Amino acid sequence: MPPAHRTHEGTVDFDGHHTYYRLTRDERPTTGPELPLVVLHGGPGCTHDYLLGLTDLVRPGRPVLHYDQLGNGRSTHLPDRPADFWTVGLFLRELENLLAALDIESYDLLGQSWGGMLAAEHAVLRPGGLRRLVIANSPASMADWATDAARLRAALPAEAREALDAHERAGTTDSADYAAASAEFYRRHVCRLDPMPPEVARTFAWIDEDPTVYHAMNGPTEFHVIGSLRTWSVVDRLPRIAVPTLVVNGAHDEAGEASVRPFLERVPDVRGRCFPDSSHMPHVEERGAYMRAVADFLD
Repeated sequence: MPPAHRTHEGTVDFDGHHTYYRLTRDERPTTGPELPLVVLHGGPGCTHDYLLGLTDLVRPGRPVLHYDQLGNGRSTHLPDRPADFWTVGLFLRELENLLAALDIESYDLLGQSWGGMLAAEHAVLRPGGLRRLVIANSPASMADWATDAARLRAALPAEAREALDAHERAGTTDSADYAAASAEFYRRHVCRLDPMPPEVARTFAWIDEDPTVYHAMNGPTEFHVIGSLRTWSVVDRLPRIAVPTLVVNGAHDEAGEASVRPFLERVPDVRGRCFPDSSHMPHVEERGAYMRAVADFLD
């Protein structure tokens, strides 16, 4: 971290549990009130770790707030809760609780993947404190996500396609063969860097340790969505977003053209950016260009 940056970690109470947060700020003097950038991680079931590079966006007056959503990472884990406990509404309330507990009245919001879906759900409620919105690598509906996934799966090597199809039909998605076939999709469309950055690997390790939320809401993999989000859509509500919005994805992203098109067509004040050498994580795959694009938008 630059010498002027300081990080504070803590937790806030939420429904008798705790939400972990990490706030990084530049302590150099600034004029005017702070306008934090609040970061929503993906999954559902990931952690903030893979998005830690977004501290590149810290400026005087612009701290960056990461947190681990309930059930994940350093927040309270609840592996015994039934699948219907894990809802969009739960995570909206957690976000609102965190903002209130930290006395954040005005803020920018960046959500990546599932985090962008959650950010859109938050924005359509027209919260008074929201100033700008970044939706990164996210679908506006899971039907569109499935369309993109089918297109990308069809381009996998035949051996990988056949293994995925066979194990999904048999219900053996916990097998080593299914994991190996899935890895081919992930290398192409989730993170194209080799080796995988350590902060990204840490997030995947957290999911492996406790996949409760990921399995309940998503499913066994990014491209086989059988959890509670399988029918989710925000498309018809997108015209209610009342703040400037930046929509980003990668040219090789699992959140492809079908996934992001509704945002670009229906959000009133919107602009888009596609990173040509990236898949689902341009914030690490093309870090410099990504940070410049987001900083220009926030500024």
